[in-house]
Amino acid sequence: MNTIMRKYIIASILLLPASMMAQSAFDLYQYSQRDMRGTARYMSMAGAFGALGGDLSAINVNPGGIGIYRSSDVGITFDFNIGSSTVESETSKVGTNRFKFYCNNAGYVGALRLDSEIMPNINWGFTYNRAASFNRHYRGRVDNLGTSFSNFIAGESLANGESAADMTMNNSNFDPYYDGNASWMGILAYNSFITNTLTSDTDFQGLWGDGTSGAATFETIESGGIDDFTFNFGGNVANVVYWGMSLGISSIEHNIDTYYSENLQNAYVAVYDENMGNNAGGEEIRIGNADYQVHNFSRTTGTGVNFKMGVILKPINELRFGFAFHTPTYYSLKNEYYTETQFRYDADGLINSGNASTPFDEFYYDMRTPWRFVASTAAVIGGRGILSFDYEYVGNQTMYAGDEYGEFPDTNSDVETYYKPSHIFRVGGEFRITNNFSVRAGYSYQTSASADVVRYGQDYVYTTLMPTSYETENSLQHITFGLGYRYKRFYTDIAFVHRDRQTDYRAFSPVFYLDANGNEYVDLPPTARVNSYDNQIVWTLGVRF
Repeated sequence: MNTIMRKYIIASILLLPASMMAQSAFDLYQYSQRDMRGTARYMSMAGAFGALGGDLSAINVNPGGIGIYRSSDVGITFDFNIGSSTVESETSKVGTNRFKFYCNNAGYVGALRLDSEIMPNINWGFTYNRAASFNRHYRGRVDNLGTSFSNFIAGESLANGESAADMTMNNSNFDPYYDGNASWMGILAYNSFITNTLTSDTDFQGLWGDGTSGAATFETIESGGIDDFTFNFGGNVANVVYWGMSLGISSIEHNIDTYYSENLQNAYVAVYDENMGNNAGGEEIRIGNADYQVHNFSRTTGTGVNFKMGVILKPINELRFGFAFHTPTYYSLKNEYYTETQFRYDADGLINSGNASTPFDEFYYDMRTPWRFVASTAAVIGGRGILSFDYEYVGNQTMYAGDEYGEFPDTNSDVETYYKPSHIFRVGGEFRITNNFSVRAGYSYQTSASADVVRYGQDYVYTTLMPTSYETENSLQHITFGLGYRYKRFYTDIAFVHRDRQTDYRAFSPVFYLDANGNEYVDLPPTARVNSYDNQIVWTLGVRF
């Protein structure tokens, strides 16, 4: 076992930071994403509305779309979501299902006619939009482990220069979580016997060693979302240039529970034998079985503000061009969290079992989402058809985190390393069968935002350690179609949307190490592909007057 652990000591000293980061790049990315959500007409054309406008949710993509309105509009949209997730590893495939009902969008646009050829109208409005949903549930299993979470945490403790004395809970005048410098995950792991010390107070070792085997299970349960409340203002110049701007207020609520457990055989576990004396760690280390689970809870809430502006150009009735710019959303956030463990170790008939937890704590920080640029074009075909195309650029590498004392340099450096720009392509079409009925269809594709260095496990990956797990993005696509009905001032639309998102789950970072001859090797964490599918039925009711 000592030979195996030396590999992690080398890797940890070379690659680990001195202390745990306040917030990870993966959190910033999650809070920067936007779903394709809005009115049924907008969604049935895959959101390709940047050059069309005249829609209660399209004006959130291109504020210039508010200038298209010639009359007032009020509407509301409902969304019934049937979601499923399938987690695939080399030896297992596990599926879960979920059902949710949302109010996707609601809004009002007022139009004021000016009876002017130069400025025919000025419009204003207020919209609510569910910008993103965090509701997701998946679980999986990885058999035939090659290493253990316990060894990963032991390597962290070694690299940070921590000691068992920094982690001991039996002194009423010393609380290691607040009075010491050890990471909270390291303290919890030591007090749960997930890591142990053998020959000295600082010789941390995990449960995995020569001859150890086992399996891991994991589960993630998320809820909450991002709601946008937007104040819009715009107008029309000579029926050629349509302009608009908006001030948005965003509200975040994100709850996440992650569970990770290992079942190990021939593990190096800590048990107490009253006939044997105590070593430096206070326990005897023997070969036996280890079962433990780590549960992380986190809740993030807060608000932010952003600004958007855009134009639509209509040189002729049959052709339109749209351009929009979105500033970052500047958030002030609060994060509440705790971690708990359950464990049972069995060796030579001796059993060591129990549970432990960190305190429930909170911290405050600020973050900045990426800036976005949208370019669009649309054509009106034969007076009955519309074909529209959008391209959106998202500068993910510009995300930022900090607090009142300054930036989080490690987190912001990781943002630049782990993420690259996203490119979103949307195409949609509509054909008016009669004066009252229309059919629509669309498709959107978003490229991966994860850089190769983290996507393919080419380097050590830093997380907050609570949890150590993370996901990297692959592709995201939507396939959509729908129907619309207009009768005088009343309209109703229905859409069906299929969403396909692929990510790769990793329980903790790859660990790189050197052997005695200086050769570099890597221990890969438990890894699985997460396929998340959503099928949405979206219904909009509205009146124009």
